[in-house]
Parts: sequence; C-alpha cells; structure tokens
Amino acid sequence: MLVTVIGCSGSFPGPESPASCYLVEADGFSMLLDLGSGALGALQRHRSLYEIDAVCLTHLHADHCLDLCGYWVARRYCPDGPPPRIPVFGPDGTAERIARAYDDIDPDPGMREIFDFVTLRRGPCKVGPFTVTTARMSHPVDAYGFRIEHGGRVVAYSGDTGPCEALVDLARGADLFLCEASFLDRPNLPADLHLTARQAGEHAARAGVGKLVLTHLVPWNDKEQSLAEAKATPFGGAIELARQGAAYDVS
Repeated sequence: MLVTVIGCSGSFPGPESPASCYLVEADGFSMLLDLGSGALGALQRHRSLYEIDAVCLTHLHADHCLDLCGYWVARRYCPDGPPPRIPVFGPDGTAERIARAYDDIDPDPGMREIFDFVTLRRGPCKVGPFTVTTARMSHPVDAYGFRIEHGGRVVAYSGDTGPCEALVDLARGADLFLCEASFLDRPNLPADLHLTARQAGEHAARAGVGKLVLTHLVPWNDKEQSLAEAKATPFGGAIELARQGAAYDVS
C-alpha cells in the first residue's frame, strides 16, 4: 500500500496543509480517507479527480467531509460527461448532510446520481482490494476509525477521537498508525473530543504499532512540542509529524 498525506491540518486548513485527507493506493485502486476543507485542490497534485475509486469518511464535521461538495461539482459537470458513480462510505445521514452543505440542490436525489452512498457499520467490509474494518471512536458525533488491510500489511487511521480502548484494538499491530494529536498536554482539556500527542503515543505503545504519524495538527499549536510530547511516551517505534505530500510505502 502507498499512503499519501493530502491534508493533515486539524479543525480547519492551516498555512501548510488542507484539513484531513489521506490517499491509500494498491493494485491500481485509489481510496480517500476523508475529504476535508481545502483537500480537493491539493489532491490534484497527486491524482486526477477522475482516478479516485472510493471515498471513506470518518465523520461529518466540515474538516473531514466538506470538500465532497466541490468533488460533486467536478464529477457532475465534467466536460466529457459524468464519470461512473463511486462509493462514498460514511456515517448514517451522509448523503443528506452533504446535500444540505451544498444547499441549492434538491435533496432527493441530492448527490446520489454521482456518488453511491454506503452507510458505515462496525466491522470489516471490502473496498476494492482493501479490507476496511471500522470501529466507533469517542467524539461528540457519530465517528469511526479505520483499519485498512492489504497483502498482510495494516494501516490504521484514528479519524477524530478522545482516548478509547476501541482505538487500541483497531490499531493493534498496524504497520502505520495515522493518529490524531490535536491537543497539547495541559489541564482542563475537553473530554471525549480529541487526543493529546502524549495520548497518541500511549495508544500507539499499547497497540504495538510499527510507525506512528501524528495527524490532525491544529495550526495554533507548536508542532515540535507535539512531537516532543509523543516521544516522551513508552512508545519505542518511529514517530513523526504528518506533513502535506508525505508518502509512506507500507509493503
């Protein structure tokens, strides 16, 4: 598998990166994990908009899904005619949420003529050559983490979550762990919302992953401090900050 960071900024786009979006490729199949604010532009540096075969949305906050609106325009009004529908996996209500976000289209059919919306359920499913296992995360809305398996290799992606056992189980033994690290370690942080970088490192250690990449990096935080806090944990593997355009060969 080849994993490319399209966007890794948390909560809103930053000066160096769009919001959350990760491109996962294998066997000629291209899948997006999230399509957050600003990601559609950066995606075109790496792949044509018509080379994407599936989209998986962890949840329906704008920084993880909103550029699906622009993607609908790109596919609906393609000069050569709309390309074939592609599946969009997301929480219950994804089709209605995205139609409302665009605002001037009839909600029925909404965007269903361009996207084949599939409701996420807990457990494994096949998406192209990948086995994608989902688990509910600790977040104020219906949110999922993903475990992607192919050829005996594993990539885990937290999406947005506070501390939870489900994330440790989902990431168990992963070769690459894309884990959110929205907060710096300080008192009185909101519960069940996001992880600190320290907590990301602790979850990675308990899961026994190979490599930890800190994601969902909120622009107002000091990224180097986030990295230092993660490295101060018992996790003994490689740790680095996600950056736009970085690619990981998981093979």
